[in-house]
Amino acid sequence: MRVAVDIGGTFTDLVAVDPAGGVTLAKAPSTPPDFERGVVDALERSGLDPTAIRSFVHGTTVVINAITERTGAPTGLITTAGFRDVLEIGRANRPDLYNYRYRKPAPFVPRHLRLEVRERLDPSGAVVQPLDEADVRRAAETLAREGVRAVAVCFLHGYANPAHELRCGEILADLLPGVAVTLSHTVTREWREYERSSTAVLNAYVAPVAGRYLGALEAGLDAAGATRSRRYLMQSSGGIATFAQGRRTPIALLESGPVGGVIGTAALGRAMGEPNLVTLDIGGTTVKCCLIHEGRLPVTTDHAVERTPWSPGYPVKVPVVDIVELGAGGGSIAWRDPTGALRVGPRSAGADPGPACYGRGGREPTLTDAHLLCGRLDPGYFLGGRMSLHPELARAALAPLAEALGAGVREAARGVLRIGEAHMANALGLVSVRRGHDPRQFSLVAFGGAGPLHAASLAEQLRLKQVIVPRAPAHFSAWGMLATDLRVDRVLTRVTPTATLDPDDLEAAFAALEREAFELLADQGVAPERISGWREADLRYAGQEHTVRVTVPAPLRARDDLARLEAAFHEAHGRRYAFTLPEGRVEVVNLHAVGVGASDRLSPAKLRGAPDPGGPALKGERRVDFEAAGELPCPVYERDRLAPGTVIEGPALVEEPAAVTLVPPGWRLMVDGWGNLVLTAAPGVASGGPPAAGAGVEEVRP
Repeated sequence: MRVAVDIGGTFTDLVAVDPAGGVTLAKAPSTPPDFERGVVDALERSGLDPTAIRSFVHGTTVVINAITERTGAPTGLITTAGFRDVLEIGRANRPDLYNYRYRKPAPFVPRHLRLEVRERLDPSGAVVQPLDEADVRRAAETLAREGVRAVAVCFLHGYANPAHELRCGEILADLLPGVAVTLSHTVTREWREYERSSTAVLNAYVAPVAGRYLGALEAGLDAAGATRSRRYLMQSSGGIATFAQGRRTPIALLESGPVGGVIGTAALGRAMGEPNLVTLDIGGTTVKCCLIHEGRLPVTTDHAVERTPWSPGYPVKVPVVDIVELGAGGGSIAWRDPTGALRVGPRSAGADPGPACYGRGGREPTLTDAHLLCGRLDPGYFLGGRMSLHPELARAALAPLAEALGAGVREAARGVLRIGEAHMANALGLVSVRRGHDPRQFSLVAFGGAGPLHAASLAEQLRLKQVIVPRAPAHFSAWGMLATDLRVDRVLTRVTPTATLDPDDLEAAFAALEREAFELLADQGVAPERISGWREADLRYAGQEHTVRVTVPAPLRARDDLARLEAAFHEAHGRRYAFTLPEGRVEVVNLHAVGVGASDRLSPAKLRGAPDPGGPALKGERRVDFEAAGELPCPVYERDRLAPGTVIEGPALVEEPAAVTLVPPGWRLMVDGWGNLVLTAAPGVASGGPPAAGAGVEEVRP
C-alpha cells in the first residue's frame, strides 16, 4: 500500500493505492496547531490497515505556517564582521514605489542576536583573513545566555568556499548542544548576501518546529501501526525526500503541499499528450496557480515568503516550483474596506470555525456561503453527506453585508463570487500572460475542493483552450505526491562570460555538482541504476540584473555546445521579456544540477466502462444562479456513474463527495478515457479579442 497525505488550511486529504491499483480516499478536518492529529484522523477514517503501508508521502504546511505565524524558535545569526545589518538593509526593490506608508519587513533575528566574527573570503573563495575562533566562542557564549534555540551561520562568499562555515559549525556543535545550527552553504550555494542570509536564518528559525512536528508525526504513525512504512516528504522543488533530509533542510518544505497538485498535473499531461497546462488549485484558504510549458515544471530559486504587491517579502534561495498564491479560497471572508468596496480574502475562516454554513460558530460570510445560496452546493451532500450545510446560517452571515451594500442577500452572494473570481483570474494572468505565454495554447487543470466550481468561468475570461477536472479533484494534490520521484538540486554561482568560458571547465563544474546530487540520493537509499538527472544554467546579458534559466546539453565538449546554449538563452529571453540582444555579451551566472531517484510513481490509469454501474447518473435537478445568465433549472449528475464518452450540455452540475463541477450554459462536458471531465465552450463563448492579462480586482460598492 502506498499512501499520501496533504494538509490544507481546512481539510487533510489522504489517497492510498494498493498493489492492484485500487484507490482509497479519505478526508478529515485539519487540526491546527497539532496538524499530525489530522493526519492520523485521515488514516483512521480511510479504514486502511496501517501495517500494510509500505510508502508514506506527506505534504505539510508546518514550515510556511511557522514563518507566517511567527511561531519559530528564537534564532541568532553569526556573520562576517561588518555584515550584521544585511538583514536590516535588505534590497531597494520596493514593489510599491510611491507608498509613503511602506515599511521594510522586520528581520526574523533582532539586532542584538546578530553577531559578527572576524574572517574574510574573496569572491573566488580564497582566504583573505582566517577565521577568528575566539570570536566564534564569544558569540556562542552570548547566544547561549540569550537562550536561542537555533543559529544561522552566513559568511561573506561562503558559497564559494565553505571552510570557515564548517569550522564555525564544529565549534557551535561543541558549545551549543541541542541548538539547531544552519550553515548557509548547506541550503544554498548561490551568491547575494542578503538572500543567502535570509535563507539560512529562515531554515534555522523553522528547524526546531519542523523537528518537533516530524517527531510527533512519526510517533503518531507508529502508534497507529504504520511502523513498516518508508516515509518521505514533498519538497518545494517537486521531488520527495526522506524525513531525515527534511529535518536537515526544512526550508525546502516551504511549499510542500501545493506542489503535489502541480506534479499530478504534469503526470496527467504526459498521459493525455497535453504538454501546456495551467493549474487552478482552490482550497479552503487560497487559490494557487502554476504554468507548465512543454511538460517542464517552472522551478525557481528567486522565491520570497509573504511577497505581495506592497511588500518584497523574505527571499528564500532554495528551489521552489513557481506557484502564484493568493488569498481567495472557499473559506475566504467577504468584507467591506474603509471606502465601502466589497473585498474577498485574504483572511479565511479556515478549518475552525470554518464558513458560517458549516454550523461550527462561524459568523462571517465566505465564498462557500455564497455558492450555497446560489444553489451550487447541495446542503445534504457536502463531503458525500457526511457533513450538512446550513443555508439559513449562510443567509444570516451575508445579510449584514448585503444591507451595507444596499442589495439583497442573493445579489450580495453574486458580488462575493465575482470578487473572488477576479482574484483568481489575476492569479492565472500572473503565471501566463504576464510571463509571455498565450493562454489560448493552454488547458486549465482544475482541482481542490472549489477549483471545479470556478474553472469554466475563469477559462472563459482568460480564453483558455479547455478545462480538465481530474478524478477526485479534492484529493488531487495528495495523488500527485504519489506521482513524483526523489529529487536533489545542487546550485553553484559562477559568473563568467560565455565568450571566455572553457567548455572543459564548465563540464567539470557541472560534473562535480552532479556527483553531489547523486551521492545525496544514494544516501537516501536510491539504487545507482535508478538515479538520473539533468543540467540547467541561469544566463543574462552583461549589465543586467535578472537572469533566464535554460537547459544545458550534457556533456559539454566544444565551443559549438556553448553556441547552442547562447541560442537557447536568446530564445528564452525573447519569450520572457519580448526582446533580445543578438550582439550582446552573454554571461553564465548560476549552474544547476538536478538529480532524480526514480520511484514507483503513479500514472493516470484509463477506465474500463463506467466506474460505478450501480445506478443512473442523473440524480435530480435544482435551480442554480449563473449570475449574468440568471437562475436556471440545472440537472445534477453523480460523477462516479458517468461512463467514458458521456457528453453533457450545460447548464449542469456534476457532484462527487468532495467537489462539484459547474458546467455553465454554452459549455459542454465530456468524460474522457481516464475519467477526467473535459469542459469546452461553444463557439463564441470564450472567443473574441486577445486574452486578458489577468483581471483587476473588481469593486462592488453601495
